[in-house]
Amino acid sequence: MIRATIPAPVFWITGLSGAGKTTVAELLRARLVAAGAPTVLLDGDRMRRVLGAETRHAPEDRRWLAGVYGRLCAELSGQGLHVVCATICMFREVYAWNRANIAGYREIFLRVPLHERQRRDPKRLYAAARDGQAGPMPGLDTRHDEPTAADLVIDNHGACSAESAADLIWRRLAVPVAATG
Repeated sequence: MIRATIPAPVFWITGLSGAGKTTVAELLRARLVAAGAPTVLLDGDRMRRVLGAETRHAPEDRRWLAGVYGRLCAELSGQGLHVVCATICMFREVYAWNRANIAGYREIFLRVPLHERQRRDPKRLYAAARDGQAGPMPGLDTRHDEPTAADLVIDNHGACSAESAADLIWRRLAVPVAATG
């Protein structure tokens, strides 16, 4: 007897560069795996390398990439994998497509003010932009649509550590996963 797979949840963690997406996503993935949930982490920077799109930063390229990530999340979720996707997603239409087409879609927005993102600057992108050595940067000199219907908005700075952000996602959005995973 062939058993139909129920789509697993997709945790779409978004925010601008320096918001802590990858760190929070890795912590959440570790919790899901520890709870026995088959889980995959899709990180925007790694996905860019896999897709050969390291230098594609124009808005139309970013829109295309975000659409690819969404479709990949839907496919993996449909095969029963819990998906944690950490990406800069700049377009309302991508958020809307994800919500309409991905069963179990959970949108998490890591909100961090510009001065804190510039202070963190883990990839030195803000410094490069300031020095005129980088192309358009979302949230600095390129339009960025913040999510308007996020399931969870986390101010990921100040007293909020990456661990406490992952804890909040776990408590608010992943508890049923742990109970069924």
